[in-house]
Parts: sequence; C-alpha cells; structure tokens
Amino acid sequence: MADRHPLFMPLILVGGLIFGFGLGFSQMARPEVVLHFLQFEDVGLLFVMFGAAIVSGIAFAVMPRLRDSAPLTGDRYERRLKPFDRNVLIGGAIFGVGWGLSGICPGAAYASLGVGNVTILWALAGMFVGAYLQGVWRSTHATTEVAPSDAD
Repeated sequence: MADRHPLFMPLILVGGLIFGFGLGFSQMARPEVVLHFLQFEDVGLLFVMFGAAIVSGIAFAVMPRLRDSAPLTGDRYERRLKPFDRNVLIGGAIFGVGWGLSGICPGAAYASLGVGNVTILWALAGMFVGAYLQGVWRSTHATTEVAPSDAD
C-alpha cells in the first residue's frame, strides 16, 4: 500500500461518499424499494443497475486503450478471471438470501444508515457476523497447494 499514490485513500473516501449520496438521493438505500424490485413491482433499481453496468463497461473498454496502468495504483489493466466454483455458488446464494430478507446489499446498507434507517444495523450486524464466520471457516479449512516438484 506504500507504493500507491498519496491521493488514493482520499479519493476512495470521496468516491464512497458520492456513491452513498447517490444511493440515498435516488431512494435506492431504502429496503422497501429494493424489496419492491425483487418482487417485480418496481423496476427503478433495474435502470440504476443497467446504468452502472453501461458506465463500467465503457470504462473497462476505453481505459486500457488510453493508459497502460491505473493512475493511482500503477496496476496494469487486465482481466482477472476467477473460477466459478462451489464457494462462488454458496456465497452468491447466501448473498441473495440476505438481500431478499433485509432488502439491502452491503454498500446500500451504509447509505441507508446515513439516511437515518437505524434498524438497518441488524442487517449490518448480520453482514459482519457472516464475514467473520466465513473468515474463521476459511482459516480452519485452508488447503495448501503443493507445487509439483521437478524431481518426479
């Protein structure tokens, strides 16, 4: 982290604040709006998601052509493919169930707290407990991959 640009963390903070403000302003930080979307009663969140996907897609397509590396981190622009395995399937299912029960996802939960929804603390507590338990599970079930030796 020491090799990053000095403005990296302040820009992350400002970006998060802008994101949270946008969620609060657009009413997407209200669990009832999300639940109405999940029940196919309101498609407003779908337009927000598509808008974000379009902007991200354009940025991912254009930026590697303009620059060799990210301006603040120096990391190269490249695809980082990860395998679709059992952990992704289970994690996605748990995320989906939590999203459906609480009506909020992690980023929007903080924005919801910022607009005065203190009952969202229950959902945030569940997220932290789940993340902690997942970390404990991973640390106890960590598998060490042994590289094949050249002696074989």
